Amino acid sequence: MDLAYTEAEEEFRGRLREWLAGVLPGLPPKPSPDDWPARRAYDTTWQRMLYDAGYAGLHWPQDAGGRGATPTQHLIFLEETERAGAPYVGANFVGLLHAGPTVAAEGTAEQRARWLPPVLRGDEIWCQGFSEPDAGSDLAALRTRAVRDGDDYVVSGQKIWTSHAEVADWCELLVRTDPGAPKHRGISWLAMPMDAPGITVRPLRTLAGSTEFAEVFLDEVRVPVRNRVGAENDGWRVTMVTLSFERGTAFVGEVVACRRTLEALAAEARRTGRWDDPVLRRRLGRLNAEFRALWRLTQANVSESERTGGVPGVGGSVFKLRYSGVRQELYEAAAEVLGAEGAFDLDREWALDRLSSLSYTIAAGTSQIQRNIVAERILGLPKGR
Repeated sequence: MDLAYTEAEEEFRGRLREWLAGVLPGLPPKPSPDDWPARRAYDTTWQRMLYDAGYAGLHWPQDAGGRGATPTQHLIFLEETERAGAPYVGANFVGLLHAGPTVAAEGTAEQRARWLPPVLRGDEIWCQGFSEPDAGSDLAALRTRAVRDGDDYVVSGQKIWTSHAEVADWCELLVRTDPGAPKHRGISWLAMPMDAPGITVRPLRTLAGSTEFAEVFLDEVRVPVRNRVGAENDGWRVTMVTLSFERGTAFVGEVVACRRTLEALAAEARRTGRWDDPVLRRRLGRLNAEFRALWRLTQANVSESERTGGVPGVGGSVFKLRYSGVRQELYEAAAEVLGAEGAFDLDREWALDRLSSLSYTIAAGTSQIQRNIVAERILGLPKGR
């Protein structure tokens, strides 16, 4: 892996910096975290600005609406937008980081033409309908059922932890299409319109006070068969493609964000005098080394995904496993720097981020699941009994 930047890549960085410096000052203030329609409008406006400037789907293949940029250009884009404080993908992270790449990799030409351009323009928002009350880490135990009726599937069941369901237009939905098959083989991946009759959305409030997740109840919802991505009962394989994006590249921008937070944390420690504590300095130094290593692992994973047709490999599980722990350690260090009062002041962004970090060892596959993947698929160890 060549970690040096070419002259052309540095020119790309310079143009991007210039564009960001010109547009970011004109953005309106961020809306209230509780105002999801406003947050959707804010996030999709930014996405449209990226699209109009040629930066939307930068690393997506050109036949999927992207620019076909190199992995290095993609990483430069993530570095520069995060360092400049640009908005993140926000409400459409499922569409841009999970569903969109899955459709690009597995969808038909008609499906790619229908769903990818609106995602890149910010016209449509997606949510994720994978987990169920009794099928979280054991996702293949899902029971939401889809019965074929002519050109439609009739879907009934329940989903939970459905990200951004309140404002979504589409849902990447896992359903059981063959209840008699072994549990990994009777699943299909559907794109469900969220305005279809029979859908009930109930927001869930998290520890941090956010309602970014929801319960979704499905009562004989009709989903066209043409909305199935991949073959019937081949949804588990398609799901592994989705999860490889979720674990392998969807967290890339967050590594840069954590490095920026660490810098701010060190500055706060200097301001308050906590920097004089050698134990704290050593702790922050080790975190700096951890995040630098994670960034190098990110570069390797993104490069590998390009060599294998754009789908990340199992190295994403290595990244996800370590990143989840290091992110929690970062905010434990933040609590030490800020003290008890500052660490639990929910008006401060760091306090909310600390609460959010607690979920990372569960979200996108628990750390136990990631360890199994690493053990079996990378180290070649036998499956546990």
